Order: sequence, then C-alpha cells, then structure tokens
Amino acid sequence: MERIVFVHGSVANGEATWSGQRTLADRFELAVLDRPGFPPNPLVERVDFEEHARWVGERLRDGDHLVGHSYGGVISLLVAAGRGDLLRSLTVIEPPAAGVALDDPVVARFAAEGAAFWAQTPKDDPEAFLRGFLRMVGSAYDPPSPLPPDVEQGARTLMVERGPWEAVIPLETLAAAPFAKLVVSGAHSAAFDAICDALERELVAERAVLPGYGHSVARHPDFNATLADFIDRATAS
Repeated sequence: MERIVFVHGSVANGEATWSGQRTLADRFELAVLDRPGFPPNPLVERVDFEEHARWVGERLRDGDHLVGHSYGGVISLLVAAGRGDLLRSLTVIEPPAAGVALDDPVVARFAAEGAAFWAQTPKDDPEAFLRGFLRMVGSAYDPPSPLPPDVEQGARTLMVERGPWEAVIPLETLAAAPFAKLVVSGAHSAAFDAICDALERELVAERAVLPGYGHSVARHPDFNATLADFIDRATAS
C-alpha cells in the first residue's frame, strides 16, 4: 500500500488540516504529521522552515508521497530538494514561497505585506494576530472567540514563524528530480496563483486549480480524487 505523508501549514495541526483526507485510508497508508509547536506537542519559541524540513525528512520512508499545505508546502519543497531520493511524488498546495516569483509585482507585494505584518503587529493578542493573518492569506475560517486552547496554541506558534518569503527553493534540483510533482491552488489569490504558476513552470509540474474554498483547497470535494489519481499515476510510472 502506497504511503502518503501529510504536512500541515500554520495554525492548525495535522489532524485538523487533513480531516477531509481520512477517507483515503481505504486506499493508502496515511501518515499525518503534527509539527513541533502544534497540538498535541508543546509550544516552541521559534518555527523555522529549514529546521522543520529536517524534522519531516527524518520521518520519511523510501517510496513516500509527500503532500504539504501552505507553510507545510514550503517545508515540503525543501524536504523534496534534500531527500528526493526517498520520494515517489510531491504535492504542494498554495505554498507561500514568494521567492520563486518575486519578479511578479503581486507576489512582491504579498511578501512585503507579510514581512510588515509580522514586524508591526503586536504579539500580545493571539486572536487579533490570527484574524489578521487569516484575512491576509484568504482563509474563510472564522475562529470562535475566545479562541479554543488548540487554536490559541496554533496562533501563538504562528507568531513565532520564520517568514516563508525568506525561503530559497532549489528549483533546479527539484526540476531535475525524477519524482512526479503536482501544484494545487484555489483561484482565490493572485499571489498564490502566481507562485503556483511559477512552480508549475520551473518544476515541470502538473497543475490543478480547485476554486471555491479559499486557502483551504484540500476541503474541495474533488481534491481527494485529484490527489489519488496523481499518486496512482506516479506509482505506475
């Protein structure tokens, strides 16, 4: 049975992010990771995509299919560049890897706004910080107030993330890697679309667009079928 390793993004842990993918367990072995700083793990003082890429890489097995959403997509790109010998496929969903498309004014503005938000937004109110972040990335999630403990922990972890716009993605290494690649976006953000377009072009990747669910693209009713079909073809090849 083929194994899929799921890497969540910011705020929500693996269980919350990938709840809609549980039905894939009928066909695949699912490894849903909870990165350091996210429930049920304790809080951390700093989240760095490079450190988390090493952490994810240590949990891979030969022949895995790696799937990463948002910040987890940035991590997964770095994992795939460093441990591509273990992978059969890579899927990234709207990774905020702005560095791959900074020549696009929309992406450059997105990166600058993110850097300004982290630098200027007070860190003494996790709920306010979280709501501002959700607006910035185009998420439809409206958290309850006050925040439940797991969401508050996710917000506190969010506040100590290293900005993903700082990530240097080894595009040539990834393009040369033999594993299959899929880039997915939700057609709700010009910046995310441009980043995904650049990754499609530079990695010679397949591309899927699943609109209507904002940044939570994996909740689209066609996502599981799209992913399963891609993995089936990657396995067969």
